[in-house]
Amino acid sequence: MRRRLMLLAAAAAIAPLSPAFAQQRPAPPAAQQPARPPAPTQGRAPPTVGEVTVTGQGQEVRTSVDRRSYSVTGDLQATTGSIGDALRNIPSVDVDVQGNLSLRGDPNVTIMIDGKPSAMFSGEGRADALQRIPADQIERVEVMTNPSAAFNPEGTAGVINLVTKKARGVGASGTVRAQYGSHGRYMASGSVGYNSKKLSLSGDLGYRHDKNHGHLEDTRSRTDAATGHTIFQSTQVGDFYGAGDFWNGSAGVDYDLDDKNRLSGRANFFDQDFANRQYNRFTGTSIAGPVGFHRVGGATSLFNNKEVSGSWRRKFSGEEHELVADTSFERGVFRGHRFYQTFGRAGGLPDLFEDLNGRFVQQQTELKIDYKRPLPDEAKLNLGYNLQYDDNDYDNTGSRGPSPTALTPDVQLINHFLFEQQIHAFYGTYERPFGEVTAKLGLRLEQVLVDLTQVTIGRQDENDYFRAYPSVHLGYKLSDAQQLTFAYSKRIQRPQPQELNPFRFYQDEFTFREGNPGLEPAETDSFELGYQYRRAQTFYLATLYYRARENEATDVIYDLGGGAFLSRRENLGSSRNGGLELVANGRLNPKLSYNVSANVFWAEIEARNLGFASTRSGASVSGRANLNWQVTAKDFVQFNLFANGKQLLPQGYREGTGMLNIGYRHKFTEKLSATVMAQDVLDTFKFNLVLDTPTLKQRIEQRQSQRGVFVGLSYAFGGPSRRRQPEGFDFGGPAPAGPQ
Repeated sequence: MRRRLMLLAAAAAIAPLSPAFAQQRPAPPAAQQPARPPAPTQGRAPPTVGEVTVTGQGQEVRTSVDRRSYSVTGDLQATTGSIGDALRNIPSVDVDVQGNLSLRGDPNVTIMIDGKPSAMFSGEGRADALQRIPADQIERVEVMTNPSAAFNPEGTAGVINLVTKKARGVGASGTVRAQYGSHGRYMASGSVGYNSKKLSLSGDLGYRHDKNHGHLEDTRSRTDAATGHTIFQSTQVGDFYGAGDFWNGSAGVDYDLDDKNRLSGRANFFDQDFANRQYNRFTGTSIAGPVGFHRVGGATSLFNNKEVSGSWRRKFSGEEHELVADTSFERGVFRGHRFYQTFGRAGGLPDLFEDLNGRFVQQQTELKIDYKRPLPDEAKLNLGYNLQYDDNDYDNTGSRGPSPTALTPDVQLINHFLFEQQIHAFYGTYERPFGEVTAKLGLRLEQVLVDLTQVTIGRQDENDYFRAYPSVHLGYKLSDAQQLTFAYSKRIQRPQPQELNPFRFYQDEFTFREGNPGLEPAETDSFELGYQYRRAQTFYLATLYYRARENEATDVIYDLGGGAFLSRRENLGSSRNGGLELVANGRLNPKLSYNVSANVFWAEIEARNLGFASTRSGASVSGRANLNWQVTAKDFVQFNLFANGKQLLPQGYREGTGMLNIGYRHKFTEKLSATVMAQDVLDTFKFNLVLDTPTLKQRIEQRQSQRGVFVGLSYAFGGPSRRRQPEGFDFGGPAPAGPQ
């Protein structure tokens, strides 16, 4: 009942934003608005926090006071690879071997598509989605490290918004693509679109067959805190071989009822069918004697995600005076099956067979009402309400026995967990120029209701909270070519559902994981000071940033004895980090263009409750570089390099890694082209993690088959028409220029 009352209250609260209310208070005609005397400019252009666009070959950059937008249409990795491949070329964005994404070293990032959150890019399936979904439908990537209060505050590092390709031109058009690569990987995709004066239709369909080989080495040692003697040490070596089929598609329609009303609808789906074979060898010694086992088996996973959405946009008199209502429903279903045989167990124990099944359902419903209107003195007001409702169901079962025909249910493997969350948000932003400075102030109020039900152990928990999230953005235009910006926002990182599940998960005989229903959201105060310079096709950006975080959550490793370890998520207290981000784009000559970026950052983590005598701190450097060479009118070569330095973690550090990619494209005609992409040319992409505490030392080395060569063909027909994009995302603006 309490939940239903909240929904009714929200419905009543948004009533003032209805079209009827908006029409009762129209913007006054321009002739009746009081004239605002121009501020003295001393020969300079008036201040602005609007769009700055740098065009040219390669990575086109657009900036505003609260975001940066990077074109990926000229990136050959984006035309042949996954979304994860494309994101690796965005300044300060890192996607590791496992598909885990971070921004400026922080993994707590919210991913949106066209300004809307997606359940597909949250939770346990996010890494798979980033590595499997093709990037050829993405036009730009918006990075918002300090979003305004109009955006969801989820993600302490910020928001990455994937902007899909826009409609241009009139009539029918489309593109078909095909690619084949090393290790038996191949893909095919196609897109079609139609535009008329009132109607826009679009459709995309893609298929990808992927294979993967991974190798893991894990060494551990445990020391007695009192004596300093080693009481346990082990080595685990594992290999897995996987292959799968992945489908993705979408369909969209936009229809203008008249010159003031537009209706839009869209449907998306992603389907995954993946299977792998695994082999692990675990050996070790403890004060009680030898421990170890050999484990072989396999796993299959089926994942299907569907989303439908609709919107209504109503324009009123005057510029930027409109009401937009958006609603969407997304449902993802995952089914996984694993079967293992454990043999050669220390102590002469008999073979053990395990049959594990998991199913989880993620459902997300969203409603958003957004109202914008201009005010006197060139001011702008934005008010809105946003409801997000999550309803997740996780059901795991498992059996064990001495043979495949003698399996019995095991209580360590049976677990049913329900997660329900409502987020009610009211927000407002106010933007206005004050002489040479333009300010954008915002406030977001959120009431969050969380219900947790651990059905298996009969436990129920509630985790409700209310928070306020202010934001401040300032822009000062030094000249036509130079601008200073300042930004502040308060951000939050909510725990993932399984991080709240109190059930102790069995992974193998020596590895367990447990959720924490009392886990609180982490809060971050984020500050930035930026300087940007642009002239013609040259663009420089320097950003100083600082983030102070409270209630930060991280994995803490506990020793259960006998070589077994438990991983549990805990709130550690506080941490601080900051750094300097540099971005430069430009041309060396008419045929060569470049875009480079670097991030130098420092972090300090409160570690006294992890067994350390004091806080831990460290610095790191990461960078990206692209060189675009238009050899001839038909031949284009691209070199892409990124490198990430050693990164501090609460109980250790992650070693540095990097990758070099080389791409070549040849245009046979204006419509037909071929692409050759060599990925991870130097075979340097890896994932090495080190835990180094006074009593526990662990080193994990993981590599996957990233190295390869891919050959593709692309054919375009019709005009350059694509789906029309709703206003309000990516600043509008002209079509980006790519390699010719």
